[in-house]
Amino acid sequence: MGKGVIHVAGIIDQAEADMLVDCGADVLGFPFRLAKHREDLSEEEAARIVRALGPAAQTLLITYLAKAEEIVALCRRLGVAGVQLHGDIDVAELEQLRALWPGLRVIKSLIVRDANGEALEREVKRLEPHVDAFITDTFDPVTGATGATGKVHDWNVSRRLVEASTCPVILAGGLNPGNVRVAIRAVRPAGVDVHTGIEGPDGRKDRELAARFVAEARAGFAELCQKCR
Repeated sequence: MGKGVIHVAGIIDQAEADMLVDCGADVLGFPFRLAKHREDLSEEEAARIVRALGPAAQTLLITYLAKAEEIVALCRRLGVAGVQLHGDIDVAELEQLRALWPGLRVIKSLIVRDANGEALEREVKRLEPHVDAFITDTFDPVTGATGATGKVHDWNVSRRLVEASTCPVILAGGLNPGNVRVAIRAVRPAGVDVHTGIEGPDGRKDRELAARFVAEARAGFAELCQKCR
């Protein structure tokens, strides 16, 4: 993940997936078995998109499932090689997930809310032996949603999590073409994730916004690389 990876979540259909790949997205996420939000498409449709994409982009399941066997079954059904876990999950289930599918890429969410930075740092230390990466996201106190909120959280918290973690940390939460470069400078993440920040009024991903987001993110990661030299 050295160059900075760009995730896009909430793919609606094949045309949108193809457009995002064309714009330069590295990873496409398909949310299923959710706590708050409505699913964008059926599992059968998502599986067809994953098959059609082939090696053009990495794909992953985004889910609140917390049982290893259920997670593996849905990942295999969709044909993805990674999973982003947004709900609470026991370490024993993560260990079983590794045993059932050693090569499955596992990303665990860290949901930022008021004054929980220290608790999240403890969560990083507890879970980092069992996951490949973390993703920070924003809690919405109005809806109770823990993702796809369109809301920015305190980037100082995410920066501390980047520094505390031995695993890569991806930044999500209210990112858009206008703020992603400054967010990368502030947090220094291994990747960024966008969902609602590149959608038009119709709820579909907008090509111009997607292309601008990718360009701004690439510029932000390039700046980090220059500073590291």
